[in-house]
Amino acid sequence: MNIHGREFDWNHIRAFLAVVEEGSLSGAARVLGQTQPTLSRQIGNLEEALNASLFIRGTRAARLTDTGAALFEQVQTMADAATQISRIAKGRNQTLEGTIRIAATDAMVSYVLPQCLDTLRRNHPGVDVELVPSNALADLTRHEADIAVRHVRPSQPDLIARQIGEFDVSLFASERYLTALDGDLTSETVANADFIGFEHRDRLVRQIRDLGLDVSPANFKIVAHSGVVLYELAAAGLGIALLPSVVATRHFGLTRVLPDLGEMRLPIWLVSHRDVQTNMRIRLCYDLLANALKDYLKADG
Repeated sequence: MNIHGREFDWNHIRAFLAVVEEGSLSGAARVLGQTQPTLSRQIGNLEEALNASLFIRGTRAARLTDTGAALFEQVQTMADAATQISRIAKGRNQTLEGTIRIAATDAMVSYVLPQCLDTLRRNHPGVDVELVPSNALADLTRHEADIAVRHVRPSQPDLIARQIGEFDVSLFASERYLTALDGDLTSETVANADFIGFEHRDRLVRQIRDLGLDVSPANFKIVAHSGVVLYELAAAGLGIALLPSVVATRHFGLTRVLPDLGEMRLPIWLVSHRDVQTNMRIRLCYDLLANALKDYLKADG
């Protein structure tokens, strides 16, 4: 299918891309900040312009027809090219004013970055910060963020990463919950306690067993899919959680469980795309964040 040379409303193309990438009209509407009926009309207008159906009707998920798949292949290439142009242009922008998007987990955004961003806001008031809290990895190649704070090293060759340090991760609970446990606080007592999980029970079971505590999936009575919720549940006395020590103690006053148990290390990587590293504003924020995160971790030691 060749769409070049035809007259299109590119808002309709953008709507089509969003529906395919999000998997539904409702998901695309949230991403684009539009209503679902408006998005549906744009898709209908595009189908009318092409005189072809792009989606299979009657299914909840957005399933493409053969024509829709062919269109997606071409317009995705065009969208990637537009993103590349935007990145290069941003990379050559040398002003100290404008907006920087920083992606990190919801817990990192809530408890660590506010202190780290204080220096930036005081010293460079012309730089605005847009925080993107998500536990999914932001796609820097698609310009979902300028800088990302991650716990895994990126593998993409176009990304630049610097390891800032590590979180010490241990078992924590509220003093109220630990006091309510029957008997002395021993490995056997704790192994029978309630735990609060984060996303994947099986992975946590392996990690906690590696620390020297014999637990099973049955220990995890509550599982959260948000780091912020995980901390709040532990602070509310609902069980034991595996948490970074600096946040658990500094922000919530939680008590470390069985200090003689081992610790985990959770690396902190600061990541940016190679094309925007020449942007003075982004480079400034990248270096400032790196130093502020190091100071944050140093204060814990």
